Amino acid sequence: MVESLWWISRIATLCTMPWRVDAEMYVVDTNVLVYAANRDSEFHERCRQAIEQCRARASPWYVSWPICYEFLRVCTHPNILPTPWSLGTAWHFLETLLDSPAAGVLVHTNRHMELLSEVVAELPELRGNILHDAHTAVLMREHGIRQIYTRDSDFHRFPFITVIDPTR
Repeated sequence: MVESLWWISRIATLCTMPWRVDAEMYVVDTNVLVYAANRDSEFHERCRQAIEQCRARASPWYVSWPICYEFLRVCTHPNILPTPWSLGTAWHFLETLLDSPAAGVLVHTNRHMELLSEVVAELPELRGNILHDAHTAVLMREHGIRQIYTRDSDFHRFPFITVIDPTR
């Protein structure tokens, strides 16, 4: 999966412009990070370019801690990837991305429970594995973020989110 630490030398130049209040904010989902990291993936180049664009923009972009942990799980798992990374290499990839001036990690606020209750009332049919996506969706609502870069079509179930597939 990794031949060198390509993300250090090939990432776009970081933008140092200050954020605008009306800046377009978005979340980058686990699968986009994994495809960007995995040079063996058919989606590698497009997702890598999407990540480079994230890092080059002044607009704030985010992940969540669950997205980070899921990335670490997938990239180090020998039953998922033919050539898994070491935990140190996977963490270094994330650290490098999160060092971007416009990158952030979404965390819960005191409104999280209230907003989760709203989503449960709006979408009572949610079940099983999609609840992990619901967690991300609630965090996005909590922070006023409406766009997610993902290949996961389940996010279309959340009417308050716009899904952007960087491979299309």
